[in-house]
Formats: sequence, C-alpha cells, structure tokens
Amino acid sequence: MLKTALRNALAHKARLAMTVLAVCLGVAFVSGTLVFADSTAAAHRAAASRNFADIAVTVTARTPPPGAAAGLQPDPLDDSLARKLADLPGVAAARPTADGSAVLNAADGTPLRVGARSANQAAAYVPGRDGTDSRYPLAEGRAPKDGDELAVDRGTAAAGRLRIGDRVTLATDGPAMTKRLVGIVTTTDTRVTAGGTLVLFDRATAQQLFATPGHYTGIDLAAAPGTDPYELARRVAAVLPADRAEATTGAAQAAQQAILVDTLTRGYEKLPLVFAGISLFIASFLIVNTFTMLVARRSREIALLRAIGAQRRQVARSVLLEALLVGLLASAAGFLLGLAIASVLPDLLGDGLPRGPLVIGPGSVLAALAVGVGVTVPAAWLPSRRAARIAPIEALRTAEQPPPARRLTLRAVAGLALAVLGAVLLVSLRGAKDASEENLRTAMLALAALGCGLIALAPVLAAPVIRAFGGLTGRLGVAGRLARDNALRDPRRTAATAATLLVSTALVTGLATIGNSAARALDHRAAAGLLADYVIGSRSTTDGIDQAAVRRVAETPGVRTASAVTDSTMITGGTVLQVAGIDPGAVGTSDTAGTVVRLHLTGGSLQDLGPGRIAVSATVAREHHLSPGDRLDARIGRSSDTRPYTVVGVYQDDPTAHDVLAARAEVAPDSHLPGSVQRILVRTEAGTGGGADAASPAMQQRLRTAVGNSPLLKVQDRAQLVREAAGTMGDLLAVLYGMLAVGAVIGALGIVNTLAVSVAERTREIGLLRAVGLDRADVRRMIRLEAVTVAAFGTLLGLAAGLAGAWAVGPLATGAVDHYTLALPWGTLLLACAASLAIAVLAATAPARRAAALDPLTATAQT
Repeated sequence: MLKTALRNALAHKARLAMTVLAVCLGVAFVSGTLVFADSTAAAHRAAASRNFADIAVTVTARTPPPGAAAGLQPDPLDDSLARKLADLPGVAAARPTADGSAVLNAADGTPLRVGARSANQAAAYVPGRDGTDSRYPLAEGRAPKDGDELAVDRGTAAAGRLRIGDRVTLATDGPAMTKRLVGIVTTTDTRVTAGGTLVLFDRATAQQLFATPGHYTGIDLAAAPGTDPYELARRVAAVLPADRAEATTGAAQAAQQAILVDTLTRGYEKLPLVFAGISLFIASFLIVNTFTMLVARRSREIALLRAIGAQRRQVARSVLLEALLVGLLASAAGFLLGLAIASVLPDLLGDGLPRGPLVIGPGSVLAALAVGVGVTVPAAWLPSRRAARIAPIEALRTAEQPPPARRLTLRAVAGLALAVLGAVLLVSLRGAKDASEENLRTAMLALAALGCGLIALAPVLAAPVIRAFGGLTGRLGVAGRLARDNALRDPRRTAATAATLLVSTALVTGLATIGNSAARALDHRAAAGLLADYVIGSRSTTDGIDQAAVRRVAETPGVRTASAVTDSTMITGGTVLQVAGIDPGAVGTSDTAGTVVRLHLTGGSLQDLGPGRIAVSATVAREHHLSPGDRLDARIGRSSDTRPYTVVGVYQDDPTAHDVLAARAEVAPDSHLPGSVQRILVRTEAGTGGGADAASPAMQQRLRTAVGNSPLLKVQDRAQLVREAAGTMGDLLAVLYGMLAVGAVIGALGIVNTLAVSVAERTREIGLLRAVGLDRADVRRMIRLEAVTVAAFGTLLGLAAGLAGAWAVGPLATGAVDHYTLALPWGTLLLACAASLAIAVLAATAPARRAAALDPLTATAQT
C-alpha cells in the first residue's frame, strides 16, 4: 500500500500541486513570521548589547517614594560623585550622562517621528579625553558647544530632511525652542534605529533641560580588564546614598532595552499570522475537495485493491499517506518561501528595524511541519473514510455512481440544524446592549455555526440557486446551457469548489460592513459635541501647553473664543477614568456665544458644575450605577486624597468631554503637570459668522505660530479629528484586502483543480460535442462559464452570510461605538464580486485550453 500511495501521488502530481501550493501559502506565512520574529529579536539583543558593551554599571537617582516632598534632598549625581566613583578599584572610566526626551520638527515644520516618548531620545554629548564621545561618532559637522546648538543622528536627519546649518524647532516638556544643527552622528541605540529620533546637546544645556545645573541623570562606569560587573556593582552601591541612588549593570540595561524595543515592534508579526490562519482555513476546503475528487476518480482502482485483498484500514491509510506526503512537501516548500518572506519583511515594514542574519530556530521548523501536516492529514480524513467504504463490486462499474441520496439528506439535515442554531443565536444578540465577553463568545459561536451550516447545505442549495440564475448563462447559447448543466451535474463537487470563495467572501463582506459602519459612527462621534473649529492638544497628559501660549492663541486674529482644557485621570476604586477640566461657561447644551462644547444630557444639568460637582458620561453612569445627585469618591491626577464628588449631570458619551467633566479649577491643581493645559478649543470668527470656511490653511498656520510650532502639540480642525478617529480603519482595510487576495488565490487553485478533473472525466463527452459541431471557441467558453457559475454561487452565499453576520452583531458594535448603524460598503462589495468572477475566468484558462485542444476522434475512442 505504501508503493500504491507513492505511485498515486506521482500519477496525480499536477492536481496535488494545487493543494501543495494552497497549504504552502499558509505555512510560508507562519514560518516566515516566526523566523522574522526570532531574527528581529536577536538583532535587537545584539544591538542592545553593542549599546552597553562599554558600560559595566550605571548609577541613577532613585525615584522618591509616593507622597515624599520633592526638592528636600539634593540630587546626588554631580561631578563630585563622578570623581568619587572613578577612583573606585576596578573602574576604568566614569562618564556622566544627562538624558531625556525631545521631539523635533522636520524641515517642513511637521513633527518628526512622533510616537512613544521613549523613542524620542535626547542626551548630552560628553567628550572624553580625546575630545569625542565614543557613543555618538560624528558623521558630519561637529559636536554642539553651547545652548544654541544641537546634533542629531543620521536617520533623524534623513527622515526630517535636515542639513547642517538649519534652524530646528524642538520641545522637551515645555515651550518650543529653536536651535542650530551643527552635527550629524551615528548610533546603534535600538530605540533610535527602531524608528525613533536622537537629539544631542552640550553638557550644560542637557543638564538644564533634563536634570538641574551641575547635576546628571546618570553616571556610566566602564570596568577595568578582569573586573566582574556584578562585583563592581556591589562596590559602587556601597558608596552611594542608598535612599537616593542605585546601581544597575550594563547587561541588565541591555536586556531591558531589548524588551522595550521588542514591545514597540511586536505588532509587526500579527498581520502575517492573520493571513496564515485565513489561508490555512480556506485551504482545508481545497484539500477536502481535491482528495474527494481523487477518490471518486480512482473508485474502480480502489475497488480492485479491495477485490484482491486490501482491507478498509489499508485503503484509508493509503489516502492519509498521500495527504502526509502532500503535507510534508507543502511544509518544506512553505518553509523555504517563509524564509524569503522573513528576509523582505524588514524592508516592507520600514527602515526602523535592526538588520541581522536570519535566525532559524527549531521552533520555526517544527511549526512549519506541524502546520503543513496538521492541516493536510485531518482534512483528508473524510475522503479516506469514503475510500474505505468503496466495495469490491465497484470494480465492475464503468461509470461513476452519484452519492447515495441518504448521505445527501443527512448532510442537508445537519447543515439545516447548524444554520438554524446560528440564526437563533444571532437573533438573540439583537437585544444585546454591549460587546461583553459573553456576547462576543455567543457571536463567534453563532457565526461559526451559520458558516458550517451554509457549507453543509451548499450541495442542496446549488441546484435551485444555479437554476435561478442559469437563465443568464443560458442566453449565451449552447455553451452557456452546457456550462449550467455541468455545474449541476455534481452538486457536492460544485459546493466544495465554491466553499473556498464562500468563506473568503463572507469574511471580507462581514468585516468590511462592520468596519464601514464603525468608521461612519466614529466620524460622527469624533466631533459630535464639538462646536470649536480647531483643537490644539498635547500628545499626552504628561505634556502641557503653557499659559502664555493660551493667551497668544486667544489674541490671534480671527479667533473668537479660546477655551483651555486640563486633562487628567480620575481614580475611583480600581477604575481609571479620563477627566476633562473646562470652564463651565464654555460647555452647554446649546450653541451659544462662548460655547465650544455642546453635550446631550440624559439627566441633570451642567449649570451646577463647580467645586466638588462633576458630570459623567452615560457609560460611566451605567458601569458605576450613577445618576444625578449620587456621590462618587475619587481622586484626581497626582493627588493621594480621595474626595467625595456629587454627580450633577449625565451626558451621552463624547470624546471631547471624556469620561468625566469637571471645572478646570477643580482639575488643574492635581493634574500630572499642576496648573497646566492639555487642550485649547478654538472657535473662529469665520466659524460663527457664516461668511467664510471655518477651517483654512492660513488660520491653522497662525494657530501653529501662536503655540510656537511646538512638535509636542497638534493643531487639528474638525475634519482632521475625524480622520484621526477613523485611522484604525486603514489597518482593517489592509487586512480585508489581504484576506480577499488570499481567498482569491486559493479559490482560483480550487477552480483549476475542479475544472481539470471535470475535463478529464468528460473527455469522451467533449469529443462527442466537438464531433457534432461545437467548435474550439465554444468549448473554451463553456469551461469559462462553468467556472464563473461556480464562483458566482460561492460569492452569492458568501455575501449572504457576511451581510447576515454583520447585521446580527450590530447591537454589539452599538454598545461599543455610539451612533453605530449598518452602512454597506458598496465599493468593497462590488470589488469582492468582481474579483471572484475575474479569478474564475483566469483560473479556467488552462483547463479551457486543454479541453479545446482535445482531438474529437481520440476523445470519443476513450472508455
């Protein structure tokens, strides 16, 4: 039987190649992603090790305990401590550092590489005895020497189109500054090479910005040859003030930095894994269909084996052995393709990833084998059981027998039961109020049941659906009618071929509809209660806008109202809420002069906002069981005191008002930056007078100038706020089009497989058609129309399933996103339909050409 399995695999290598290719795609995504992740992690560790290669121990100041008064004890990191540490046994050199964070503008005035603040590095250029800082080799220019100069790394200069001599605008945690670029350096700091920025100042300037004059944020110590870093760390710790400073080894810092950079770039591996799961799921249907057709084609051969003594188990094992061979071949080919994917992913994902050799670990190899074999062999189990049920008497039959009606009936009953179960569960979600974990599990179970039910019912649905729409192909002449009849000849085969397109189309349709509906809801929500024409905001609650900038904005020509907002956190119990502090006169329930925020109240009033009195969003009110007049015990920002607050109003969720709305005088003293402002809501004369467009490039530039073109601040009009709120939809669209492409490729392979088998089975029939007058063009047209018919059937079922799922889970989305209503993405739906039909036509090219090339006499002579 082993020889039989090998011979059969070689005899049908062309058809099995389609299955190998489908599984190969999934294996390639999995193995490529794992190799990419291992290689990137190794490159991160290597780069971090290089960063701290010359650092044995670093001394830093301890963070004061909560509640400790700041400034009572002097900063211990100064020049005297650096000299004291340099004299310790085993210390080769001591280099003080003054590090922090700085964000700068590109040459065109836009913030450069703004992301996590830990990626926007700033440091002091501290020259050694040779006049250079070995951590930052100069590539161009010279080192900064005074407070008006700076240097940047080569990547930052290239990304921002900055050149030596340019004036660069930057900010740390206060007003914007302008300094002259005098040098460009290189660095191996992975926080910078992973998409961050690096700004270097002279020592005195860095101390003033990130520490205090004469003090440092850290002291790096290099060890003398033969000195153990851990022993040196113990010596250093012994001379430090234990309550104000601590020592950390360079190896520990390298490990922490590698973890940080790995966290920043971890999301890069998620998308390929999504495509891997989708391709393997869809490929499983192709595997089942391929082996089912092969078993049907070889029924006489299997019957002969049974007649000469082969047992049922041996027949089943021979089919599973073929599947194992296919899985092994797909694993090997997929792994090689995965290496190619891993090698190009860093270039596709940007220049921020460290480069290094590919790391091929045992996990990646085992994963490729597990995925390839683990998908192929289980998918071939059902066909192997069918093969084992073939009786020896089948060897005497000259034609393939249709499947027993009882088997189709059982499949139809099971499919109907699953579809009804899925439909009942989906309908039960229509009364859901939110996207709770229980509701999400119910939705996933319902969609899985509905999908499996439709797949099981597909053979039963094929006949009525294809007949209903067969009139379209019937109008194309004899070739169209023959194509329709051929698609109806074996409903199970048609359904199995259409299953791949059904699944991919359903996924694309459902997610595209939900995404489009959510995007429209987010568009509405982003500026629903905002009457202001512009919002000037910091990028974090730990950043602030100085009061002078608020005054300059208010005095800018064309500005009618400028209301300051202080954002912070409010902690109640174990919940962290976002609180917005605003002047009570700037918020209301109607559009009046001076009002920049209009909220829709569900209870209470906003007129009573003041000391000890707050308003909460509807979500907070529901989760904490609050209503007007209730008391909420909470603390704001840095405060350690819990105070009672009276709820005076409940408003519909609004991003401008956050979770909690309070008077600014209540929030500002305890915010993370006491007395600071995080947003300025600007209403212009043009926006209220109705004469000109409220948003204009000139007005936006005047507002940027008023805040000093600080890269820490965003100046956005209402349209930009809406686009930012819907920004995640771009990622969803990438996933959607990726799924569509993967599904289309595997669907095309399935159609090629089916049509190839169909042409082989109907060789004599095609010869007879050619003999009675059907020309080559009609034969090609017949095969193509058959492919289009099958693809249209699968696409139609997929559209129905996807739209039904999107409609049913609408209440879950409504609970998560206000103003959610079903909105069909007509463009995406039309693209999915057109892509499916176009793929069908292309997939039918080779089988159609082969059918048209058959010689009528030779074909009719076959038995």
